[in-house]
Amino acid sequence: MYINTTGIVLRETAYKESSKILTVLTADEGKLTVTARGAVRKNSKLAAATQLLVFSEMTLFMNRDRWTLTEARSIEQFRGLQYDVEKLALGSYFAQLTEAAADEDSPNPALMSLCLNALYALSEDIKPPLLVKPAFELRLMALAGYAPMLSHCAICGCVEPEFSVLDFEGGTLSCTDCARTDGLRLSLGALHAARYIISCDAKKLFSFKIDDKALRELYSVTEEYVLAQFDRKFRTLEFYRTLKDGYGFN
Repeated sequence: MYINTTGIVLRETAYKESSKILTVLTADEGKLTVTARGAVRKNSKLAAATQLLVFSEMTLFMNRDRWTLTEARSIEQFRGLQYDVEKLALGSYFAQLTEAAADEDSPNPALMSLCLNALYALSEDIKPPLLVKPAFELRLMALAGYAPMLSHCAICGCVEPEFSVLDFEGGTLSCTDCARTDGLRLSLGALHAARYIISCDAKKLFSFKIDDKALRELYSVTEEYVLAQFDRKFRTLEFYRTLKDGYGFN
């Protein structure tokens, strides 16, 4: 069986001498494991389209429950990431996080669009990486069904607390008067931004304004929330953190 689809390469692994095993998020089939035979060979027609973070048109062939890439043409290579190690590291983290959130053989157009838009924002300098990252993380968690409950304090019902604390494991919000544990605090400005990220139109995801202090709060809270909810480490995030040492965001 052959299918024609579009997909973005979330992970690539060397296979034998000249081939790759790809994890691809496709528009029509969801997350797939795909063999790209000969993709590493010199002058291979598949080479450009099978690189990490490249979005391509693909023809896939199914045989014995395995997908093989037979033809591909790159649509967007996000070249702005290729010449900036920090952006590339952050884009790779986005890919790994998307892979963790995506389901096998289950289409998720909103998740694919989020990944592509975040990579484009990084590549084209639409917004600073330190704003794109928390927006991507929190929106992804919402799409994956892990949106935190940010509408009010879970204990007293306060809607606009001056400062609040997010329970990373339970996903509930508490004002500082009600919080039972000490944690990373969110000012009202950071909380408003978080609420916007979860509920806004997808096309306006990166259009919010936030001051530097509130951005630092949001940056720290969304990262810790992702790690707690997935209960795992992401090697790409750890590498990105080493690049950001000294910037006050770790």
